[in-house]
Amino acid sequence: MKTVIKFAGALLEDNATMRSLARQVASLANEGHEILVVHGGGRAFTEALKRMGLESRFVSGLRVTDRETRDVAVMVFAGLLNKRLAAAISAEGYPAIGVSAADAQCFRAEPMSHNEVAGSLGFVGYLTGLNNAFIESLWRERLIPVAPCLGLGSDNELYNINADHMAAACAEFLEADQLIYLTDVAGVLDGEKVLSAITCEEIERLVQCRVVSGGMILKLEAAKRALEGGVREVRIVGGSAPDALLLASHSAEPSADDHASAIPGTRVLREPFPTAQAALSAA
Repeated sequence: MKTVIKFAGALLEDNATMRSLARQVASLANEGHEILVVHGGGRAFTEALKRMGLESRFVSGLRVTDRETRDVAVMVFAGLLNKRLAAAISAEGYPAIGVSAADAQCFRAEPMSHNEVAGSLGFVGYLTGLNNAFIESLWRERLIPVAPCLGLGSDNELYNINADHMAAACAEFLEADQLIYLTDVAGVLDGEKVLSAITCEEIERLVQCRVVSGGMILKLEAAKRALEGGVREVRIVGGSAPDALLLASHSAEPSADDHASAIPGTRVLREPFPTAQAALSAA
């Protein structure tokens, strides 16, 4: 089974949580899953910019990224955080390798347009391609690729990419069976309740009613893209819950229907259940 797992940057800030998730990633790989890990790290990036005296400016939720800011992004994402996560997974018994966009041109990007002007956000991009042969060669060698949210442009420049959108695009390009978002909240919340399932059609209503906001909107938009691109299953799961990743990943197995209530987080569905039961329900 091909699985793309996106780590929220906040989960990399707590060593115990990161070790627990690394153990679960290694366990899935030992079961035969072909895994690509994608990670963000926005808070660590912001803190690094502050220490260097660089201000962050956002437009429509996207960080305007000049060359100096981009260089810090590469240091934080492809350097510190990437190597910490790859080391944590390797320490749990399955070798992982950090790969960034420049390595074998494995993640290709183009500058993002804002107000119909390409590159107006600086070195902010979107994923346009993936070196499948390279990723598959790592899987054949029993390696887990761990990728920061960066892409290599046709101008040979590195671009900062929203990690949620990058994970969805990777899942689409790899024709993945599963896309799992590991977050620092329990799932898609309606107040304090976790919505066990929502459909793509319901995303707009949830946004308009302000049930979801901020980063969760980006995750749901990305989840919709992945499902429309052929990914079989998307789940948004709180990474700090015990064995959350293992439970979410095994949810794709036929036997999981008997234990649906024990599966954490929110499942995003392309279409409503055929039984016409309400796809929006609270766990």
